[in-house]
Amino acid sequence: MKKGKLLNSRISSVISEMGHTDMLVIADAGLPVPEGSERIDLAVTAGVPDFMTVLNTVLSELQVEKYTLALEIKQKNAHMEKSIVKALESADSSEYVSHEDFKELTKKAKAVIRTGECSPYANVILYSGVVF
Repeated sequence: MKKGKLLNSRISSVISEMGHTDMLVIADAGLPVPEGSERIDLAVTAGVPDFMTVLNTVLSELQVEKYTLALEIKQKNAHMEKSIVKALESADSSEYVSHEDFKELTKKAKAVIRTGECSPYANVILYSGVVF
């Protein structure tokens, strides 16, 4: 049995296949998943699993160089924004874009992980870094 925190085989596989600057999205329950993108749907019910549990577990396996958030999170979900920024403090850079631009960017992601999170704009695009 796998020893690390991340037990979901599909998420583990996607992370192992990522190269430098490839994108992985962790999303709330409402973010549309673009057609053609791989959907890894973890949502069971409202709040389960929550966004931060999924993000922190993914971060235990994925080297993140950069991340993107929707600008609207600053006004509509400041508490979540602070939690995300703190979890990603080791990333080299970050950016904020409009929610519409965020949704466009998700079309380039290797996969979208859908959580049960039901708070506004609880979405992040993670850009894979390198460990050397």
